[in-house]
Amino acid sequence: MPVIFHEKTKEFHLCNGEISYIFGILANGQPGHIYYGKRLTDREDFGYMTEYAMRDMAPCAFEGNTSFSLEHLKQEYPAYGSGDMRFPAFELEYENGSRTVDFQYKEHAIYKGKKGLEGLPAVYVENEEEAETLELTLEDPLTGVQMILFYTIFEEYPVITRSTCFCCKKERVTLLNAMSGCLDLPDKDYEMVELAGAWSRERHVKVRGLEYGIQSIYSLRGCSSHQFNPFLALKRTNTDEHSGEVIGAGLVYSGDFLAQAEVDNFDVTRLIMGIHPNEFRWEMEAGEKFQTPEMVLVYSENGLNGMSQVFHRLYRTRLARGKWRDRERPILINNWEATYFDFHEEKLLKLAEKAREIGVELFVLDDGWFGKRNDATSSLGDWRVNEEKLPGGLKRLAEKINALGLDFGLWIEPEMVNKDSDLYRAHPDWVFADIRRNYCHSRNQYVLDFSKKEVVDYIHGQIRKILKEAPIAYIKWDMNRSFSEVFSNGMDRAHQGKARHQYILGVYDLYERLLREFPDILFESCASGGARFDPGMLYYAPQAWTSDDTDAVERIKIQYGTSYVYPLSSMGSHVSASPNHQIFRDTPIYTRANVAYFGTFGYELDLTEAAEEELRIMRQQTEFMKKHRKLIQKGIFYRLKSPFEHNSSAWMVVSEDRREALFAYFRVLQPPQAGFERIRLSGLNAEWKYRVKEETGESGYEGEHYGDELMYAGLSLSDQSSGLVKIAGDHQGDYMSRLLSLSAII
Repeated sequence: MPVIFHEKTKEFHLCNGEISYIFGILANGQPGHIYYGKRLTDREDFGYMTEYAMRDMAPCAFEGNTSFSLEHLKQEYPAYGSGDMRFPAFELEYENGSRTVDFQYKEHAIYKGKKGLEGLPAVYVENEEEAETLELTLEDPLTGVQMILFYTIFEEYPVITRSTCFCCKKERVTLLNAMSGCLDLPDKDYEMVELAGAWSRERHVKVRGLEYGIQSIYSLRGCSSHQFNPFLALKRTNTDEHSGEVIGAGLVYSGDFLAQAEVDNFDVTRLIMGIHPNEFRWEMEAGEKFQTPEMVLVYSENGLNGMSQVFHRLYRTRLARGKWRDRERPILINNWEATYFDFHEEKLLKLAEKAREIGVELFVLDDGWFGKRNDATSSLGDWRVNEEKLPGGLKRLAEKINALGLDFGLWIEPEMVNKDSDLYRAHPDWVFADIRRNYCHSRNQYVLDFSKKEVVDYIHGQIRKILKEAPIAYIKWDMNRSFSEVFSNGMDRAHQGKARHQYILGVYDLYERLLREFPDILFESCASGGARFDPGMLYYAPQAWTSDDTDAVERIKIQYGTSYVYPLSSMGSHVSASPNHQIFRDTPIYTRANVAYFGTFGYELDLTEAAEEELRIMRQQTEFMKKHRKLIQKGIFYRLKSPFEHNSSAWMVVSEDRREALFAYFRVLQPPQAGFERIRLSGLNAEWKYRVKEETGESGYEGEHYGDELMYAGLSLSDQSSGLVKIAGDHQGDYMSRLLSLSAII
């Protein structure tokens, strides 16, 4: 049984073959945390692991008992006050202004399977045997307010999911803070791993040691943001990619979030994660509920790769959903960097013809097809085809693209509006800002107020009409600016504290409606590149545009960091022009492809201006991707060498049966008189022999080696080496890469 309850000791033990999560009911009726980590043998009483202490100045709950203080006890979902002075998991206010709470255990339910969260994305199960769920109900006896703590443990994953539901029973109550979950750990001997950055350098890996006080990441931008991702990991100082203990935490949410580790002055670490409390104020009347987003906890004793592989498999198969979850993704051409706004039907068809010649399967029309959109200053919100550019509309263009043998895809940005638009002129009050005041623009656009149902309904009607009129197989859903002055015009004071969260619920609602009506469409999310690359989005769109930065060298870091949490099947990755349009770097075409293969793959350049030799190479690239994309998108990914620490880096993907693998090596700058370099592979069968083949260029190394050689002796990648694998002479210099395929000989 994955969830065990010991009646006598009132302890709960959530366990599977890999992990244990243990807590019990404390003397004051609150749930107290006992243990989370590697699987422990079950016993009736783990109470000896609960640590009590008598310390000066500590507020104590019971008269005469100087050792029971919430300031020092580990808890499951703590409140501020009542003895605990650390950052709380929740805070609420009653009608009389009191914020004092006393939630005590009332009852619990244990059942097979896992329920969905109304209006919110969440990890799911396909049959009840995959997981077991505990619902722990706590109640404040004075006010009758209840909270339900949800815990789900999976049978085959070292995963615990957490969320919380607040239920107002009698009087009005206002939530001021509602985290999704809390984890109190017994020491501070961890390093905090986060994914930080900015536009065009998203999800760079940052590591820092924990110290007294709060170390946090967050977003107040209305989206999960370029700056931080709703993920953090706590790893032991000796943990690396391949070994050691690590706890990963992810939030299945796409809006403002807070994730933090607080270390108290007795070295206890408190990890919390949830909706950011800034500008959050959720008033509930009697009978109303509030559900937090879901927090996903992953435990690994096999290093950071072990943690990532769990996230990958869980998110790819039990968060992503629908027709495209398990299907190989089409190779696409996007016209943006080829034409920008300057296009017409004939120009697009010429690009599509070249794309067909090199083996592309999907043509995507990006920004500029609607309203009077010839630059970024107008027409967002007016989702009507510009027939001056596209006579006959999208239907005619899409049918001509289909006649070439390609599917047709389309870019939209439904959450935004320009002032120069019919929508804004008709409804200036639909802008998500106080229109009585000056308010900021970004990229000449403004955020629509998706906290209002009528706004979502209107946009839904426009997008639905477009999707019904033309054969559209793919949608790229963009979102190109952050929130600034958040205000919902015409709504009352109570609504303003809910507006930020309700905006995201509105986005989820629009996605859900369109997915229900158009289940065959492949949705790719985008937010000025990677500003909303989060688990919440993966529930609706199984892939995301990883970054607007298409430079291969920068993408090595971006995709390496993204892989800490997200599967390769979720990463939109394209071969773009050289010099690159963002970085202006000249990069060999084989390196651009070798990076882009490890994602969904496509092209983002003007094929009509490419030389015949380039087109021939691209034809080889699409053939290679079609042959290997099942392995890439469903295999087990290993990070082997970090681009954040070295001039060179490496990664590989291995099939689940270990019969096939792809290995990629990247070196940014050519070193003079470099030393020897060896990289050990991972995930192979040590006893099997593998055929190792150079896939970079016309001719390269081909040989046979046992798995133990490749994993324990490693590949020699030094210039002019006479070692295991020789460098091909034409693949040296700056921005060099290597790609090797491995196939088992059995």
